Amino acid sequence: CCVCGQSRATIMCCKGDCGRWFHLPCAKEGGCVTQYIPDYRSFCPEHSPEQDVEATPEPGTDCLICMEPVEDRKTFRTLVCPACKRAWFHRDCIQGQAMCAGLLSLRCPLCRDIEEFLVQMFIIGIRIPFRLPTWEDNDAFADLGERHSSCTARDCLYPGGREEAEEEGSWELLLCSSCAAEGTHRRCSGLRNHIESWECDIC
Repeated sequence: CCVCGQSRATIMCCKGDCGRWFHLPCAKEGGCVTQYIPDYRSFCPEHSPEQDVEATPEPGTDCLICMEPVEDRKTFRTLVCPACKRAWFHRDCIQGQAMCAGLLSLRCPLCRDIEEFLVQMFIIGIRIPFRLPTWEDNDAFADLGERHSSCTARDCLYPGGREEAEEEGSWELLLCSSCAAEGTHRRCSGLRNHIESWECDIC
C-alpha cells in the first residue's frame, strides 16, 4: 500500500503505468480519490483529480458546515463550491452532508447551486448516494402536512366539543387566514355564514 506500506492492498491507481496500490481504508488518509460514478476509477495521491477552480479563501474563513477554520488554500481536505467560489468546506464535512442529503437534495450550502456543484463533487471523489434524504425517513416531518382541526376559541359552544365540526353552517371550522394554526367554529366567534375568512387574535 502506497499509504501505509502494508501488504494486501487491493486497489490500483487507474493512471496508466502508475503501479501504485492502496487499501480502501487508507485512501482518504493518504489523499487517494475514488470516483463513485462510472467507470468507478481510483487514483493514488499523485494522480488524484483536483478542483479546477481559481479561488483562495480569505483569512479566517470557516467551513460552512462545521464552522471550523479551513486551510488557506484548496487542498485534498479543503474544498470550494465551483459555482459561487465563496463557499468553503472540509472534505469530511461535505461527505457527511452528502450521505445525509442524498443525490436529490445535495447542493452548495451557500449559493444552492446543484448541477455544477454535484458534477465537481463526483469528480473529486465525494460519494453521493442515490436516495431520499435521511430527514425524510420515518415520516419525520409528516406532522407539518397535518391541518389544524380544533376550535381554539376561549369558549367553544359546539355540543360535540372542540375537536368536532360540520362541513358548513354555524358549526363550520374556519382556520386563521394568516397562520392556519388557530381555528374557530363560526358561532364560537360570532361569524355569520357569508364570512369566508377569519384571523386569530395573535395575527
